[in-house]
This record gives sequence, structure tokens and C-alpha cells, in this order.
Amino acid sequence: MRAGTLRHQVVIEAPQHEQDPETGAMRTTWVEWARVWARIEPLSARDFIAAQAVQSEVTARITIRYREGVTAAMRINHSGRLYNIHGVLPDARSGREYLTLPASEGVNHG
Repeated sequence: MRAGTLRHQVVIEAPQHEQDPETGAMRTTWVEWARVWARIEPLSARDFIAAQAVQSEVTARITIRYREGVTAAMRINHSGRLYNIHGVLPDARSGREYLTLPASEGVNHG
């Protein structure tokens, strides 16, 4: 994959759990974990139909350079659009060049 295809600057956000001092209830807030360049591809109709057999919520494929520590508990924020990460797939060649993140658009736990 050429570097020019990673043209969307996105923020990877991680959940942070904290207790409300007044009510004692646990709440989740999101904090910036990393700012990276990505390729965001909406799934084609054929990809979407194939994905429904495995995971019906997946609507986009996000590709980033390999980065240690990215998990499915995180989310992607691209200009206010939120994408839930459904998995973290290493590239087929070395496993350490790119990560593919199957994702769906929407609010994730907060």
C-alpha cells in the first residue's frame, strides 16, 4: 500500500472509566490515544453482503500503519464521525506494516 492512500487524519480514542464523585456511578469518557493517518473505505455492496454473514454491523474498513496497542475496545474519530472498531487485523505479509480495522459508524459506549 502506498503512503498516499493514507489521506485521512484520524484520532484513535481509548475509553477511560472514572467514578462520579457525587453519585458514585461509573462513567466512560474517551481520551485521545493517538493521532494517525488512515484510509477509510466504505464497504461496497458486495463486501457488505459478504460481511453480513460474519458481522452485520461492519460498514467500513479503516487501514492505518502498524501501531502496537490498538484494540477493539477503542474507537476512531474522523472529523466528528465515530467508528467502532470490531477487530484488529495485521497485514498478511509481515503482520507489522499495516493494521486493518473493520468498523461501523456510530457512538461507542458513550
